[in-house]
Amino acid sequence: MPGCRLPMGRLALAFTLAALGGLPVRSGGEARGRVCVARVQGTIGPATATYLARAREEAAGLGAQCLVIELDTPGGLLEATKEIVQGFLGSPVPTVVYVSPPGAWAGSAGCFITLAADVAAMAPTTSIGAAHPVRLGPSGDKQDDVMRQKLENFTASYLEAIAAKRHRNTAWALASVRESASVTADRALELGVIDVIARDLPDLLAQLDGRGVNGRTLKTAGAATIDLPMTAREKALQVLAHPQVMLILLLVVMYGVIGELTSPGAILPGVAGVIALVLLLYLASVLPVNLAGLALVAVAVALFVFDVFAPTHGVLTVGGMVAFFLGTLLLFDRSEPFLRLSLAWLLPATVVTALFFTFVVGAGIRAQRAPAKTGAEAMIGRTVTALERIDAGGGRVFLEGEYWTAESPEPVEAGQDAEIVAREGLTLKVKPRTPSREEPP
Repeated sequence: MPGCRLPMGRLALAFTLAALGGLPVRSGGEARGRVCVARVQGTIGPATATYLARAREEAAGLGAQCLVIELDTPGGLLEATKEIVQGFLGSPVPTVVYVSPPGAWAGSAGCFITLAADVAAMAPTTSIGAAHPVRLGPSGDKQDDVMRQKLENFTASYLEAIAAKRHRNTAWALASVRESASVTADRALELGVIDVIARDLPDLLAQLDGRGVNGRTLKTAGAATIDLPMTAREKALQVLAHPQVMLILLLVVMYGVIGELTSPGAILPGVAGVIALVLLLYLASVLPVNLAGLALVAVAVALFVFDVFAPTHGVLTVGGMVAFFLGTLLLFDRSEPFLRLSLAWLLPATVVTALFFTFVVGAGIRAQRAPAKTGAEAMIGRTVTALERIDAGGGRVFLEGEYWTAESPEPVEAGQDAEIVAREGLTLKVKPRTPSREEPP
């Protein structure tokens, strides 16, 4: 590009610095500067806020022209969204939110994040909006009209303030909250909700070139783009913050802890259960959990355990299955797309849980309740073979690697099976063993 050439030494230095920092350079050419790129896909949570805060710091440290956030999200948590918005408003490096690829959506929390950026951009066939808040109170019922109105008013005024700060359409911002308004990229540009529609990242950088942002002029045409991916820790936290993962952890806690209590000494189930419990507590502080759902799950566990002790012929197990299904169904607010647990998850989890308590836990509890048999008690009922004729005067049998003296009021011929009925010192009291009906004569 005429007039945009850099000395080869400076260009080589830019690539060397990026390589030494472990940051992949995606495009080169006659670069006029550097642009850092972060990607956010999926729900917005604490991991997302941490990731974008780190990306802003690294972009500022690299002297990047701007930080581009490629966004595709159905929404997320309000606290994490507020943290991201506050970071954008005070960012030392210009932020550009680019809703992409085609078909992406900046819904709910994504709408807040897009409007809070210095430059809001969208790819063709993308959409933005539907920022109306939906929450559940601690009791599990929908919040009363007053509380819901307070939350709606706060959210609407918050998004309106963000739009006003960035000189965007405040009327549409209010409609996005109060009426769940959602628009396509073309309509968003027409309404003044966004600033740019770009086919891809190079097209976006070309359109950003020369734009004034916060008193500085962006030089992005032909800039070298540097990826700032999530760290392994951030990816792990991002993956964990899903209802399906929380359901799996809930099952591991139940199976592990209760399995260890009913079968002491197994160790592995208990360790797995404790680790899952810690992760479950973390997710409970991140995701909006319905306490009524957790209470129903606890009732289900109690019914499963009681049915093992009480001869109810499975009545309590059926009740436990119903309580568990309803509890997991109500565990999250199903009106939010990213918090929905489908029946494909709930039904198998309910059936497997019922089978686990019926067979595994039941067997463990019955084994603990069975009378202990050690020493002489362990011999009672055993079957031995007479080595010689046994009568009231005595005889011999072989048991557990030892020869024993045996006595029987009824004669037992050599080679005939006898059943031990008692032990007196070193003498076994036996009787001829009568074959059961199932045994061949």
